[in-house]
Amino acid sequence: MKKKLKKISDKSIQTMKWLGTGFVLFGILLTNLNNYPLNIFLHGTGVIFWTVSGFFSRDKAILTNFGFQIPIFIFGILNFFLN
Repeated sequence: MKKKLKKISDKSIQTMKWLGTGFVLFGILLTNLNNYPLNIFLHGTGVIFWTVSGFFSRDKAILTNFGFQIPIFIFGILNFFLN
């Protein structure tokens, strides 16, 4: 038996997208200002918001774009803490 996911409202998905956009853009700004590692944490947070919104809206393009960024950010965070 397939388990159904709880329906998330369109307003909640839009809110996640806008929060994600803010975090991603602020992370990019910090990258350009060479503010490491805060840029990775903020940009990564935005990527998670976008991935979750893509999952609930069933948007494969968003899931592909942002979903593949998650391991890259995990690598950057691990690199920061392990070096």
